[in-house]
Amino acid sequence: MRFDIVTIFPEIFRGIFDTSILGKAVEKGIVEINIHNLRDFAHDRHSTTDDYPYGGGAGMVMKVEPFDLAVTELKKQTPEAPVALMTPQGEVFSHNKAKELSALPGLILLCGRYEGVDERVRHMLCDMEISIGDYVLTGGEIPAAVVIDSVARLIPGVVGESDSTLLDSHADGLLEHAHYTRPAEYKGRKVPEILLTGHHKNIETWRREQSMERTKSKRPDLIEKANVKKEERRAGDEFGDK
Repeated sequence: MRFDIVTIFPEIFRGIFDTSILGKAVEKGIVEINIHNLRDFAHDRHSTTDDYPYGGGAGMVMKVEPFDLAVTELKKQTPEAPVALMTPQGEVFSHNKAKELSALPGLILLCGRYEGVDERVRHMLCDMEISIGDYVLTGGEIPAAVVIDSVARLIPGVVGESDSTLLDSHADGLLEHAHYTRPAEYKGRKVPEILLTGHHKNIETWRREQSMERTKSKRPDLIEKANVKKEERRAGDEFGDK
């Protein structure tokens, strides 16, 4: 899958995609990540990418022309790739959205700055708007990195040949169960005995119950939407009453 990021601060991404799982996926050619400087598509003498807002007001607004030229050029590389504007006004990003995007051949992410982008960027160039939460950051670069990290790890071969991503929090609508490793006891706190038995079916049942309990306790809003059986939902209600 190909990712293209358009930003006026390409240096922000230095190192993020070169290490760990994503770095290996790039090396293997499973994922391609390209960072484009928006100023390269501003053809005036000063490579201007922002201007004062019509009607007055504080701050600067990012211009439509450089974004238009950037998207036009990138579409030549991956015509089927949708364009996403990173903005707090967008659809809140979720695991389901990440799965949907991971099936695409590519994704073009536009990073705004300052007071935002010219409204014509939304209406003329974008197929979607994505937010990573109900808060405001200094720009769209960090949200773009979040989206790429979340989407890329769902692409076959990125995490590995195992099905570990199927067990992640939110993969089935529930939060993930607790994890433990050595030592078996630390400062008086012991690993649950069932995890030491080697009885895989009982361990699987315990982990599922733990996921239900944790979700009911921390994110009760997820229970109704989760991919769980009726009896598990009732169990979740019981956990919530404890």
